[in-house]
Amino acid sequence: MLYAAALLLLLAADQLVKLWVVRHLALYETMALLPGFVELKYVQNTGGGWSVLSEHTWLLSLLTALIMAVVLALVLRRVVRHPLGLWSCTLVLAGGLGNLIDRLRLGYVVDMFNFQFMNYPVFNVADICIVFGMILGAVYYLFLYEKVDAPRQKKGGEGKNGADPADPGA
Repeated sequence: MLYAAALLLLLAADQLVKLWVVRHLALYETMALLPGFVELKYVQNTGGGWSVLSEHTWLLSLLTALIMAVVLALVLRRVVRHPLGLWSCTLVLAGGLGNLIDRLRLGYVVDMFNFQFMNYPVFNVADICIVFGMILGAVYYLFLYEKVDAPRQKKGGEGKNGADPADPGA
């Protein structure tokens, strides 16, 4: 329940920031946020990061939906059980949904954060969720999965009624 609530809060934050930017900035208009570091810049992105697959919104939408389906299946099938892994999945799902909503509703993703000190793609709250989710996912997989969740999968670590006997909250 905690993860679902966090997913909804992150998704709402993403959509509200995008709505604010669309209502207050003209396309390509900028506004200082942290001068010399980051500014708000309203951009309509028809591709992914670094404009990968620009103008192929349908393909990006399909790929996003497939990736989110896999992540959701990992959670629902309890392949990922450790809190760090679940937070990773939550962040990736929130970010993927945020950008998918834009692609399906608008045909592009609303981006707004622009680093002023380096050449980096303009990004949004959903992108931040995805990046941090992937970093947490890498840490989880490299350092925890084999120690915590993989042994449960190999043993069929499910008890009566699908509960994990090692999980005190089950």
